[in-house]
Amino acid sequence: MNRIIIYLMLLVPGALLAQAQHKAEILGKILSSDGKPIEGITVRLQPQNITTSTRSNGSYQFKSLKPGQAKLAISAIGIQPHEQEVEITDGKNRVPDIYLIENQSTLQEIVINGKGNNKFTRKQSLYVSKMPLKNMENAQSYAVVTKELLKSQVNTNYDDALANVSGIDKLWSATGRPGDGVSYYTLRGFSTQAAMINGVVGISSTSPDPANLETIEVIKGPSGSLYGGAAVGFGGLINNITKKPLDTVGGRVNYIFGSFAQHRLTADIYGPLTADKKLLGRINTALSHTGTYQDAGFNKSVFITPSLTYKPNEKLDIQLDVELYQNKATNPLMVFLNRSRQLFARTPETLQFDFDKSYTANDVTFKNPTTNLRGNVVYRFNERWTSNTTVNWNNRKADGYFQYVMYLQNSNDTLINRYAGKQNYAAKNINAQQNFIGDFHIGELRNRLLVGLDYLYQQTETHNSPYVLVDQINTAIDDPDYYKFNAGTIDAAISASTAAKTNNRGRNQVLGAYVSNVLDLTSQLHLNLALRMDYFDNKGTYNFDKDTTTGTYHQTAFSPRFGLVYEAVKGQVSLFANYQNGFKNVSPVVQPHPSISGDFKPQQAKQWEAGVKLDLLNNKLGLTASYYDISVDNMLRPDIVTIDGQTYNISVQDGTRLSRGVDFDVTLAPIQGLNLVMSYSYNNSKMTKADKNVNNLRPTEAGPKHLSNIWANYSLQQGKLKGLGFGIGMNYASENVITNSVATGTFTLPSYTLLNASLSYGFKHFEFAFKANNLGNQTYFKGWTTVNPQMPRNVLGSVAYQF
Repeated sequence: MNRIIIYLMLLVPGALLAQAQHKAEILGKILSSDGKPIEGITVRLQPQNITTSTRSNGSYQFKSLKPGQAKLAISAIGIQPHEQEVEITDGKNRVPDIYLIENQSTLQEIVINGKGNNKFTRKQSLYVSKMPLKNMENAQSYAVVTKELLKSQVNTNYDDALANVSGIDKLWSATGRPGDGVSYYTLRGFSTQAAMINGVVGISSTSPDPANLETIEVIKGPSGSLYGGAAVGFGGLINNITKKPLDTVGGRVNYIFGSFAQHRLTADIYGPLTADKKLLGRINTALSHTGTYQDAGFNKSVFITPSLTYKPNEKLDIQLDVELYQNKATNPLMVFLNRSRQLFARTPETLQFDFDKSYTANDVTFKNPTTNLRGNVVYRFNERWTSNTTVNWNNRKADGYFQYVMYLQNSNDTLINRYAGKQNYAAKNINAQQNFIGDFHIGELRNRLLVGLDYLYQQTETHNSPYVLVDQINTAIDDPDYYKFNAGTIDAAISASTAAKTNNRGRNQVLGAYVSNVLDLTSQLHLNLALRMDYFDNKGTYNFDKDTTTGTYHQTAFSPRFGLVYEAVKGQVSLFANYQNGFKNVSPVVQPHPSISGDFKPQQAKQWEAGVKLDLLNNKLGLTASYYDISVDNMLRPDIVTIDGQTYNISVQDGTRLSRGVDFDVTLAPIQGLNLVMSYSYNNSKMTKADKNVNNLRPTEAGPKHLSNIWANYSLQQGKLKGLGFGIGMNYASENVITNSVATGTFTLPSYTLLNASLSYGFKHFEFAFKANNLGNQTYFKGWTTVNPQMPRNVLGSVAYQF
């Protein structure tokens, strides 16, 4: 911590000193040949080697310059490079407007920026296709949550951020438990977790802190061809894009406070560390504490993320990031329903359960320390070829108590069991990626080629106590034994137990090779072909007590991808279609008869999708709408066979499943100061060949059939009340069947509509905001075979200083 403070102390004064040494500035505008301002054009000042990009009005600016001769170098993919000599004198130096030879609709930005009229969108991603590709040229359906959107919503947690995207809904909050402690979401009917950072695997044991996020990319549909199968769900993946150092001095300090003892202090400080701006730094920090509306429960955390960028020359960029996270929290309440007999209660209302009780205690806690060390090196061989190398080292733990609250009785849904165990779990993974990206022509045809290698190593080590029954509580009454549950009673139950502890270590590695090409058949017709080969090597699980290793196996999977985009109106209207594939490795099983193989192939998901993308009114209206059809095969299911007159219960790999639906994501900025984001999704999922207990039923991980949201934010742009802003939003989810089988029947969470609103005011460097969530104080639930109560009405206040 002391080193971080020293780093912070050196960063700000050093950067301010560098800025104060010189007062000369260069200002100018870049326009298309038809006189329209162009946003996102790269402007480099030489020999100072300083880079900036144009704003929404086409303007650019360089500050704190030495007087003398210099040259402006202007570049973007698809135009001829432009250079212009300038003489720098003290004061402001205005450069005559520069007109580029192509009109606005054919220019292709090569940077991501959020300075346009529409603050809630991004027009291009470096990660979705692992190459610079505009959304309008991309056959993949994806949505982006920007930091500007999160700021307008006074966001304090990651789960709420994803509520802005169609087709995704939270199933479980982060549990912190070993192996899969991150929040679970349903995406296009399949469960998934946030497991990617800047395009590489970065798994945690709890949900990411949004303090260091530039954007969140929700990449929809099976995406095995580029991302493999180790950390990707069949419905898609969630990729967190972190903030990067900048070559100007700035920052923001923000304190948020509110209901249920919510307190959050964040700081984001950035700037150059050397006078030539070749070395840049940034640090983000967050201190958080969240209480609860229940009788016990809290979550407190510390998050620190220093980062450095070194640009020794025009060809080489080196990025180093460190993410340090520590927390202490109680277990969130998740009520597990009985899975083996008909349920007596069918809704939360008929379940005799007081959801204002937490069924835990404030000394029943766990910790999830997490470290990410990440390096990225980009080397530009020439204007056609670039090398992009990324290595991420991740270390995480789950340490402390984890508990289950479960209805297990055969005769009632009122007597609940409280199980608990003490966890000591550590995991690490190393993900290394090498991508070569080319942009070249063969004859008249433009090719954007990606050739990549991907290596992932994962290791887990577990030293856990057994889970023990601590007590049984009657939920229909105020049971006096309810208050006896604490760390002491858990320790006593564990000490009295004769059940075995878990002491093992698991290891696996994945090697992937992939190639992808975007071929421009014409300037408006783009064909994307991709293929991945993935080799999975499971080293098995080593038992420390028995000195044995079991479960070793390996599998090879191939994942193709095909996409076609037709820009009916160049840069504004695109029709797209794709075939995408995903896969999951399936471990072998021991079959009851030697003639029946227990080795299996990877599961395969195949998606067909078609839709339309719009980018109209100079980036003021953005839309992605699509219909998808995902089929899964090679799923395991139980079966019965007869051999020599004897029946055997076996596992067969001919199970299938379908998931179909529509997604709509809209961003709109119709007038200056007004920004809206809207989404709607419908999903129809069912098991088509499965165990008779669930065959032809909707899977419980599929979530609600209908989801929609809207958020609108308006700020006054002039007059005495300039800076005054208003926000209003709605989130809707239809009913959700969280238990669905022949054995149990159905348990249904009711539909809900949440209303949220905000009021803000910005004056000079200060920002003040007030946010109310769940204005109607609606009681609502999430779940996945569990009943998870959600936050009632709560209010937040925010004070920020930006410089």
